[in-house]
Amino acid sequence: MKTLVIFLLALFPIVIFAQDELPVFKINYDQIENGEKSNDSLSFLYHNQIAFLSEADEKIRQFIDFKTDENVSTIVFDDQLYKNATPFSELPEPTFKDKNQEILGYQCQYALYSYFSNSIEVWFTTETIPKGSPYSRFLPYSGALVLKIVINGNREIIATSIEELTGGQPPEYIAKSVVAVTDAEFEELKINSRFTRLHIFDEQIVNFDPSIKPAQYMELDNDTTYRFSKGSVIMKKIKLTDELLNSGHVFAELNCKSNGDAYDRTGSVFIVPAKYPQSVLTAYQFGLDTLPVFTDNEDNKYQGIRQENGYRPPIEIMRFFTSFGANHFNEKRAINNYPWAEDVLFKQEITPLIPLDEEEVWVGVFIGNYDKGGHIVSLDLCFHPGFGDEDEKTGKYIQPLFSTINTLEMSGQNYGKLFGNDTLEVKFEIDENLENLQLWYTTTGHGGWGGGDEFNPKLNQVFVDGEEVFKVIPWRTDCASYRFSNPASGNFGNGISSSDLSRSNWCPGTLTPPYIVSLNQLKPGKHTMEIVIDQGENEGGSFSHWGVTGVLTAEIKTIE
Repeated sequence: MKTLVIFLLALFPIVIFAQDELPVFKINYDQIENGEKSNDSLSFLYHNQIAFLSEADEKIRQFIDFKTDENVSTIVFDDQLYKNATPFSELPEPTFKDKNQEILGYQCQYALYSYFSNSIEVWFTTETIPKGSPYSRFLPYSGALVLKIVINGNREIIATSIEELTGGQPPEYIAKSVVAVTDAEFEELKINSRFTRLHIFDEQIVNFDPSIKPAQYMELDNDTTYRFSKGSVIMKKIKLTDELLNSGHVFAELNCKSNGDAYDRTGSVFIVPAKYPQSVLTAYQFGLDTLPVFTDNEDNKYQGIRQENGYRPPIEIMRFFTSFGANHFNEKRAINNYPWAEDVLFKQEITPLIPLDEEEVWVGVFIGNYDKGGHIVSLDLCFHPGFGDEDEKTGKYIQPLFSTINTLEMSGQNYGKLFGNDTLEVKFEIDENLENLQLWYTTTGHGGWGGGDEFNPKLNQVFVDGEEVFKVIPWRTDCASYRFSNPASGNFGNGISSSDLSRSNWCPGTLTPPYIVSLNQLKPGKHTMEIVIDQGENEGGSFSHWGVTGVLTAEIKTIE
């Protein structure tokens, strides 16, 4: 027995060495598009019954494992290696036809696939040591080497050589000890690995709670959620790395559900660069008296609604409206064949509104409500790489001009009802070397019940230096599309729900995107902008008001 053990121990390293000595083959292919050879070639390696279809440094790697008869894909995400394996038995099945062709001296058989409305023609041989296919999904037999693929008759992939490599280390098969996931889970990992998701808020309550006292010390910590204006505002200071700032596309993604509030409420996602010396953050901490005041023609006071005297309003990156009670009221308002939504997802591209030169910004969410339960929100900022030339960034110009979204409503900030007797006027200056100058103008009308501006179309106009540059009657007629997000909405005797009614540029449970107004005609220097709205008259205790925000954006020209 002892002799046998010694013999096996002596034999074991010989077996490993023999596997390392197995030949490594490289199969090379040309690609031909519409009869013309492409500059992009394809190749894969074959060693020890494994086809290696991707480079070792690629994030997502693909293998064909002829030991287990599986196609295997791997991905590294959050420092964990995952794999997805598809047995050969689950690959698409071809139709075989007597249509042979000689390629590289091998007589090749023919197989035809119909895949997602595409015609895939494959020529393959079983006479070679290496096995595999440049497209692992199209492998007719486990013992086959695919030497030619034709896609829809106009794209051809054809083998040009089969090399036996000498010297160097054989490729490493990394898919032996990893976390196995399903096809669907692997697709999710692939998508999530392509961009950076920055979690800002996770299941945070935005409500009305008079017992909440604001943090009034001067230095506020990073990555800490602060609650202001009696709980109706949450804010967090975040760092923006160079990698994030150089992203080609940025999206804000907000999930919202009722935690007890039954009504549709105005919501706003906004940012405040940390370098702003005077902003709403000061007012959240120390009160409305810290804000500049605009006085209309009837002596009504409006705090912090425009850029002036060093103050800059917040940069609104997303206007949203909560639904009538999605989640909390679903079971309380059960209706047959009405599948109520569990929550509402709002997602919008905000790329031009994210500054390139800020290391730190405050991110906030406001929901105007007077409910103790309020709403539960989660917010992510998603930073995606650009396409080609988009990765080469020039400077960004971002200047917030005005905002009548009263995020300090619960602390006494006035509603934007000045348009009934006045215009909103703001002075600004634009720099030289700007191009593609735009105004991001977001507007929604509210109040007054049936006779008010929420339910009646009203003209909005924007003037610069006395000249009209934009006019619109902001109006939404598609609110009924979102009925299943509004379980607590009232139902009228005529079969219409309150959430179905058309409104002044918003619907319960939806986003309101901005209007983009070109201002390329403006020359560098000082200018005056006026916002004019045909606001309706008050009716008893009811009044109309408008939530308008305006942000200038531009690209800074490169000076050669």
